[in-house]
Amino acid sequence: MISSPPQSSRLAPREALADLGRRLRAEGRRVVSTNGCFDLLHVGHVRFLQAARGLGDCLVVGLNGDASVRRLKGADRPLTPAAERAEILLALESVDYVTVFEEDLPSAFLAELRPEVHVKGADYTEAECPESTVVRQYGGRMHFLPLTPHHSTSAIVGRLGPNRPEETAP
Repeated sequence: MISSPPQSSRLAPREALADLGRRLRAEGRRVVSTNGCFDLLHVGHVRFLQAARGLGDCLVVGLNGDASVRRLKGADRPLTPAAERAEILLALESVDYVTVFEEDLPSAFLAELRPEVHVKGADYTEAECPESTVVRQYGGRMHFLPLTPHHSTSAIVGRLGPNRPEETAP
């Protein structure tokens, strides 16, 4: 297994994505990407990311920024700020790099990185993923992985109800 660089150097700024993709491909590594909010990391996310990483040599996660999560999920989200979500994702062995993007769709992130494979959950179809056009344009392919049943952040938040416990000091 190829060892990962230190965590701080694995948070890839957007302006470095094109260079990162070129460098990884020049090293002969197959680049895989996925994207999402990853607002409250759960076992479904962990299993999905492990499976995505298994499709190549390097997994780059595009993380929706805070404003994007609010637009997509509502005013009460994200539960966790982007910097902390990125840190948690980078703590996983399956994640090689994380980049934060503020758009609602990952199309620009994908056009810059140009991964060979972009992975989504099987709750989507290629026709439902606007980013699939970008992926096909540069010669990449989409891959859809099954999700762990009954595991979603929205479902967890829903079970907590409108009277979620407030954060308390340690």
